[in-house]
Amino acid sequence: MIASSELILNPDGSVYHLNLKPEHIASDIIFVGDPDRVEKITRFFDSIEFSTQKREFKTQTGNYKGKRITVISTGIGPDNIDIVLNELDVLVNIDLENRLPKNNLTSLNIVRIGTSGSIQADIPVDSFVLSKWGLGLDNMLRSYLIEDISNTEITDHFIKHTGWDLNKGKPYVTQCSEKLEQKFDSKDIHKGITATAGGFYGPQGRILRLNIQDENLNAKMDAFNFGGNRITNLEMETAAIYGLGKLLGHECLSLNAIIANRASGTFSENPEKVINELIHYTLKKFIE
Repeated sequence: MIASSELILNPDGSVYHLNLKPEHIASDIIFVGDPDRVEKITRFFDSIEFSTQKREFKTQTGNYKGKRITVISTGIGPDNIDIVLNELDVLVNIDLENRLPKNNLTSLNIVRIGTSGSIQADIPVDSFVLSKWGLGLDNMLRSYLIEDISNTEITDHFIKHTGWDLNKGKPYVTQCSEKLEQKFDSKDIHKGITATAGGFYGPQGRILRLNIQDENLNAKMDAFNFGGNRITNLEMETAAIYGLGKLLGHECLSLNAIIANRASGTFSENPEKVINELIHYTLKKFIE
């Protein structure tokens, strides 16, 4: 039996942070970062059966053209992904009454719709990136046993190529769901490695008043290539989603609306437009 200090439930029996019960979620789930973006997706639903919010975690479940879909806001960063993915897994794979893992496990389909900045000059603003791989620079996943799901060849090549300082922790690389990659791919989408940082400023090479450990890291990442796989973009969630998803047995994919290009110094003139286009693209692919 899992102790109440480890599996924390609210008085109504819902999981602690998400405020959800098993019947509240679908097997097809969309992640967004911003709580305000949840309704920008569910406004296209034919009906909404459930809605709740606790802190930054807003959830709505409804029906879109015959498919039941849940949309959840995760907030920002790998630490929030740790909460959301573990608690979603609790809802489908742990018997909450007996506090024991179920014998028959459920695999969720999870697609992240995120905004991101490209670090490649040829991946322009207002384009889409499908994250073939997630490169974790954040350390969160290192709290788990990840050797069986981490690509050590890409990881070791990245460490050598960048001269990575292991005082910052050892990076890790995990792959997207091949099933969802096939379903959501198209000729219009860029693919590559998405780097996941543990912060927005220094960890992503931004310098305001503080010096950073490696001012040239972004340029080194821009030049990185392993077997034709380049680092396409930099954000704060994808690698954590991929890693926990593989460890827990869920199918995960990250789709990114590129609203900034760090190489050219450009920013989208209409970021809401490209985000809405990615929302429509994702919903269409879900029902195909």
